[in-house]
Amino acid sequence: MKSQQKSNYTNESITSLKGADRVRLRPGVIFGSDGLDGCEHAVFEILSNSIDEAREGFGNKIEVVRYKDHSIMVKDYGRGIPVDYNSKEDRFNWELVFCELYAGGKYQNNTGENYEFSLGLNGLGTCATQYASEYMDAVIYRDGICHSLHFEKGENVGGLIKEGAEKHPSGTQIKWRPDRDVFTDINIPLTYFQDILKKQAVVNAGLTFELFDEESGEKYIYCYKNGIKDYLLELSGADNLTDVHYLQTETKGRDREDKPEYKLKFEAAFCFNNQVNILEYYHNSSFLEYGGSPDKAVKNAFVFAIDKYLKSNNLYKKDEKKITFTDIEDSLILVINSFSTVTSYENQTKKSITNKFIQDAMTDYFREQLEIYFIENKMEAEKIAAQVLANKRSRETAEKTRISIRKKLTGSLDMNNRVEKFVNCRTKDINRREIYIVEGDSALGACKLGRDAEFQAIIPIRGKILNCLKADYNKIFANDIITDLLKVLGCGVEIKTKHTSDLNSFDLSQLRWNKIILCTDADVDGFQIRTLLLTMLYRLVPTLIHEKKVYIAESPLYEITNGKQTYFAYSDNEKSEILGKLKGKTKISRSKGLGENQPEMMWETTMNPETRRLVLVTPDDAKRTQEMFELLLGENLSGRKEFIAEEGYKYLELTDIS
Repeated sequence: MKSQQKSNYTNESITSLKGADRVRLRPGVIFGSDGLDGCEHAVFEILSNSIDEAREGFGNKIEVVRYKDHSIMVKDYGRGIPVDYNSKEDRFNWELVFCELYAGGKYQNNTGENYEFSLGLNGLGTCATQYASEYMDAVIYRDGICHSLHFEKGENVGGLIKEGAEKHPSGTQIKWRPDRDVFTDINIPLTYFQDILKKQAVVNAGLTFELFDEESGEKYIYCYKNGIKDYLLELSGADNLTDVHYLQTETKGRDREDKPEYKLKFEAAFCFNNQVNILEYYHNSSFLEYGGSPDKAVKNAFVFAIDKYLKSNNLYKKDEKKITFTDIEDSLILVINSFSTVTSYENQTKKSITNKFIQDAMTDYFREQLEIYFIENKMEAEKIAAQVLANKRSRETAEKTRISIRKKLTGSLDMNNRVEKFVNCRTKDINRREIYIVEGDSALGACKLGRDAEFQAIIPIRGKILNCLKADYNKIFANDIITDLLKVLGCGVEIKTKHTSDLNSFDLSQLRWNKIILCTDADVDGFQIRTLLLTMLYRLVPTLIHEKKVYIAESPLYEITNGKQTYFAYSDNEKSEILGKLKGKTKISRSKGLGENQPEMMWETTMNPETRRLVLVTPDDAKRTQEMFELLLGENLSGRKEFIAEEGYKYLELTDIS
């Protein structure tokens, strides 16, 4: 039987939130989140109103202050918000602006009367931010009068206060502190203000934004005199494949036949660059994180125009697949700054727009303009075509390599996926398993006989492995020694380059070993093999080094016999210390290569956890190894000569020169 309380669902059960509670109890509905994102969006709502004023030609500077106590101030030099009595609405305008959702001066924007291209179309910003604040102070200079308002937790305190201010420039200053009762976090980082103000400076050419951070005492000024043209030059630097190309146009249209006609104007700047690729879209000054209509238009038009150019100039190989936008985007820097008198945002946070007319108009315009651009700039068109094709072919090669790698490196080490001469251990306990990577077949034999087969496995390296520093990935993964090693490790590879990020298959949980131990001879060849192995691990599986999985097994330099006792010295200093303690006749012999050692000696010196010496490889060790490897085997000829001239004498004893 249901409880009486739960069954009482009557007409009186339906309630609605009123006044400030509409925002304070449900901030996510208005701001998209009740966390830091929502708090940041509230800042943008206040900033938008000042930007709209400046874009209409009223004021050329906006000041923002970030205070230590997390309060914020935005000040503009526009006309000042109308706050006096409104006979049409039979209320004071300040009540409409600060206390009434969906009220404002921007609903008739399609007529061009006020705020033709406005950021704040939804009439929510100022009121919603006021409702979500612990307090808000608004100071408005208009018609030679200073109007002051104070609000606490969504309620006005003290009404409208007026004072004379004949000489003060008009404008609006709003200071508020987001309320912790509304937002879970109000500590908006400095980087948010820096990012948003820089973006607004980019799309509002000539408008200056001044940011003061009370916490650090620093002031930041953002202004782009020529808007997106200057910004694109800043983004691209000196490595442009082409010059910056600028386009702008205005048009009219409608999203559907039964919808009203509206205005659209937009500007775009783009260039091609081998080092940088960035796409940014702004609409009515709002940064569109997800793009929407402009992004769809760009993808359609650029693929269409460049594909058409490639086909008409016979640049595709026979049966070659068509380019995709990914191939273009890899080398494209593009910024679009658009404005419309009617805008369909995906939601209140304005991160994407959905206008069909905007998408269609931009698509047609870019298709046409790109075709003209390619005809008028033949050399640049050739460069773009060559680069896009290079990107495409690199992507396709990477995909083939990824499939090949996946086939080679996955699967268990069973009879169908064997690694030549790999000797496994018995235990399945990952925390005990060790893999010795040894130098050559002879060392394999000695280690195999000397090891503890319960937890120690061995894989031999046949000769010097490929220099992974200089080789490309195709060459690396065609090398059997490297793919066998990676297969035995079991954890895949880490690849993070531009066209091969999808080759990344690393999974630490799939690593089959607790310790990876490099075991090479203590001579020049052994050092080089060890260096090549470290370089391979550092380039292909660096996480193993960061996770302290990689070790070097020290092998003794000297074998010292004193009567029936044998001692091993791992350095000249140790040799001297041992000799200093011994009496009687001693025999000193330089340690042989690993393959010539007896199994008992291998166990005692190199494999017994109680007596062996393992050196943990740290990220710094691996980095220094790679840097030295780059110096000695890389392309830096002058650096190599300088190093040999200054340091070479230290290594003469390792050479065969007498």
